[in-house]
Amino acid sequence: MLGELLDILLFRAGYTAAVVSAGCTLLGIAGGIIGCFALLRRRSLMGDALAHATLPGIAGAFLLATAMGSMLPGVLSAKSLPVLLAGATISAALGVLSVHAIVRGSGGRIREDAAIGIVLSVFFGLGYVLLSIVQALPGGTQSGLKTFIFGQPAAMSVGDAMLLAAVALGAALAALLLYKELRLLCFDEGFARVQGWPTGALDLAMMALVVIVVVVGLQAVGLVLVIALLIIPPAGARFWTDRLGTMLWVSAVMGGASGYLGVSLSALLPGVPAGAIVVLVAATLFGVSAIAAPRHGVLSRWARHAALTRRIWVDHALRALFEHAEDGATLEPLGTLSREDGRRALSGLGGDAAIAMLRKRGFIDARGDIVTLTSSGMAAATRAVRNHRLWERFLVLHADMAPSHVDRSADMIEHVLDPALMQELEAALERDEAVAAASRVPTSVHPITPDRRTPGGATGGHA
Repeated sequence: MLGELLDILLFRAGYTAAVVSAGCTLLGIAGGIIGCFALLRRRSLMGDALAHATLPGIAGAFLLATAMGSMLPGVLSAKSLPVLLAGATISAALGVLSVHAIVRGSGGRIREDAAIGIVLSVFFGLGYVLLSIVQALPGGTQSGLKTFIFGQPAAMSVGDAMLLAAVALGAALAALLLYKELRLLCFDEGFARVQGWPTGALDLAMMALVVIVVVVGLQAVGLVLVIALLIIPPAGARFWTDRLGTMLWVSAVMGGASGYLGVSLSALLPGVPAGAIVVLVAATLFGVSAIAAPRHGVLSRWARHAALTRRIWVDHALRALFEHAEDGATLEPLGTLSREDGRRALSGLGGDAAIAMLRKRGFIDARGDIVTLTSSGMAAATRAVRNHRLWERFLVLHADMAPSHVDRSADMIEHVLDPALMQELEAALERDEAVAAASRVPTSVHPITPDRRTPGGATGGHA
């Protein structure tokens, strides 16, 4: 089985299999690129509505071609892929127009999500009615039509696969050519409208590209699952980057890999619909992105949260030691405490456990019954106390908060203040110091600059 899989992956399983695999790969790339704009435009579910709206077009085109074929034998085949795709395109386009007509015709009373649900259910219901008529036709001429529901790439001929690849490639190139306009539409439609851009036409152009991907993906993935190629790769790419250009390429790679690997694996499982395998591969790539992406993945966010938690714990412990010493329970010099005073200062932070943690980080030197802040510990403690008191003073002077209520608010923000912001706050407070003094603003908080000669204020810190 492994050798067969390698033959398929390396395009050594025959010309037809190689063409089908290449076609589905290009379909995945096109879906990944166009799906990014649909996702950012919040139109992903529109693709789902369009996919279901293609069913009446497929069934209707089949019935019409069957009727015309009976009158003109040998001229038109009911199973011709271009005929069926043309019917699907017309039906999907009517679905798009129906959604727009419902939203605009209701005067804003019906939102787009409700309009999508209406169109999806009505068109899919009509499609099932027409499909039941198709199934009742004599002679079994409708056999193979169900492949458009669940997808079956193996049923494609070389010509069908080449048509799929060409259309998908054209749609992807069209999206890249409209990159600037679609980016503006997705991020600031109001600005684009004020600048004179035809936002309505651009929106319809984007939806036309979605229709193309949906229609050409019917035989490969099926109308039930084709929406996955428009949603899952862009959603997975969103974890890796905050830039649209990078997101497009990552999504294209994920979409192409989903089509390529999905079709290749489905060749080893002939009884399983290929569309389902393609979607499962895309879901696997999405899961890997959600967990392991370096910026927004679960692991990276957990690591940042853990690092911030440790930083908060250390800052609170250092500030508690410093303020406890500053309030007078200290030996000489500043930052030297008895172990009992250290335990008392850190009573809410673990006592001896906190002392052991700070000692491991090199912030304190605990020998016998004496706990002393090292030079690095003193610098870190001074910075933590200064940040806390600076933010307290800012809240009192500029947010009209009572001095007795600023300690908790300062605790929530002091750990993420960068040096540039601290300098800006300090400069602003220095400019306002004279005004605050003249107005006699009550400030029973610590002074901004830590100093052992100044007793602690009413806020108390963590002692």
